[in-house]
Amino acid sequence: MRKVADSTVRRLSLYLRFLDDFEGQGVETVSSEALAQRGGTTSAQVRKDLSFFGSFGKRGLGYYVPELAQRLRQILGLGRRYRVVMIGAGKIGSALVQYRGFTQRGFDIVAIFDNDPAKIGTQWNGLTVLPIDRLEQELKAQQVDMAVLVTPGEAAQSVAERVVGQGVKAILNFAPVQLNVPDDVVVKTVNLALELETLSYALTNR
Repeated sequence: MRKVADSTVRRLSLYLRFLDDFEGQGVETVSSEALAQRGGTTSAQVRKDLSFFGSFGKRGLGYYVPELAQRLRQILGLGRRYRVVMIGAGKIGSALVQYRGFTQRGFDIVAIFDNDPAKIGTQWNGLTVLPIDRLEQELKAQQVDMAVLVTPGEAAQSVAERVVGQGVKAILNFAPVQLNVPDDVVVKTVNLALELETLSYALTNR
């Protein structure tokens, strides 16, 4: 299969959300134009995105909503549940832990770590915040698929090395630094300042 751009994968995730909405409304078939309109793109882009993964729908009839939604879940790897650890119990970490969409999509936060004595031992959505010193012990005790890093920038690289050392192959990084990891580890960095600057550009140049 050809290499698929991150932007394409993001749009597939959006299409799945739109399909879930359509299914909830009792809509059985949907056109590429309808998906494009919801996603702010073009019908040609929708068809191109889907074409990376096979042939979908029928000309003149559109896509059968339940079938396309199921295929997108398979493509996005949502046919299983993922065990996630959160490292950093600050305000962003708190918001992420309380976000119900993770569980709905198959991402279960199974442990939270921090180095602040005031936070260690507190309860977050039924989980006890653990000291960061227990990171390796906990990762050895239970299988973990992903780590979410919500740490200060100066701590992120060392924490990333620790989770990678325990076999974690996927990291979502909220720290404002670029992480250096082995080639077989996937890192996605969420740069909030960059996103705000993108909005600023859009407002300035509209």
